[in-house]
Amino acid sequence: MAVTDPDTIDPPPDEPLTTKEGWSRWVGRDRSAPELRDDWLELEPRERAAYDDVRLDYHSDLIVVNTPTIQEVVKTVRRLLILNRRQISARRGLIVTGGAGTGKTTAITQLGRTHELGVRLRAPVRGPRIPVLYVTLPPAATPRMVAVEFARFVGLPVTARANLTDITNAVCAVLCDVGCDLVLVDEIHNISLQTRAGAEVSDQLKYFSERIPATFVYAGIDVEQAGLFNGVRGRQIASRFATISTHPFAYGTGAQREHWRALVVTLEQGLRLHRHTPGALARHGEYLYQRTHGMLGSLSHLIRGAAIDAILDGTEKITKAHLDAILLDRAAQSLPTPAKSKRSRTSTGVA
Repeated sequence: MAVTDPDTIDPPPDEPLTTKEGWSRWVGRDRSAPELRDDWLELEPRERAAYDDVRLDYHSDLIVVNTPTIQEVVKTVRRLLILNRRQISARRGLIVTGGAGTGKTTAITQLGRTHELGVRLRAPVRGPRIPVLYVTLPPAATPRMVAVEFARFVGLPVTARANLTDITNAVCAVLCDVGCDLVLVDEIHNISLQTRAGAEVSDQLKYFSERIPATFVYAGIDVEQAGLFNGVRGRQIASRFATISTHPFAYGTGAQREHWRALVVTLEQGLRLHRHTPGALARHGEYLYQRTHGMLGSLSHLIRGAAIDAILDGTEKITKAHLDAILLDRAAQSLPTPAKSKRSRTSTGVA
């Protein structure tokens, strides 16, 4: 099968990360921050609208922070990629597990992006190359559904009459031909080893790992509690996969509070607002922690949403009113508010 270079074709309407075109464009997307213009107040209305739209689009994107979890995932998988090079079976893998909203998907997608950029830098293009495959497991998945997800990523057409063996053989042949050496499987908690279908999906993934010379990385919500390591199949998974757990950021000790502050500083440095005072958000780290309960995704949403409002209303700086107006996810909203420290009882807002 010939694999088309995604950069030579017009982008299709739907480009999820679970297709090679969507993944490739996401990996290579320009993430540089737009420059702030000194003459922004003198711009004609149409030019000002275009200028603001560029900044709105920039703030709509997730500002990725190189957290300790992402660093640990990248370091661990780099090691596994080398260890697995000459293994013909029983390759070792990694499972990233934790509560919802703690950064599992961000961790594995950033891992995949880092690996693919490294491959592009080290190896000149000699024919089609797909070093990374990324799929998500659908709810109530069957082995055929999983094989179809793999086929969809690489662009293999699958007819209703194609059986599981044919799809699997075609997928493995293509992934071997294009040099895939890292397979990322998200939403692994959708597998239930207590059901026949879940057990068969686990067997299908294991079969893929035996046929494809790649390191497999799974991500899912609290996979141990979901029973992924139970029974014979679970023990086999546990014997081949290390685990890294993701957690909300803590705020109890001085070191933890400083770590949180550094995280806020990193996100604040990415803002592109004309009147925002550097350090305004960092000075109120405790308020931000109380709003987000240490969830990085919630913090990013809160700050980026406030920045978008500051552009739309023309204030060009984040205020306490902006932050208070942002509705966060139910998980962050429903958790009990941490007790304030004495130092913060008199001042918790952003000017």
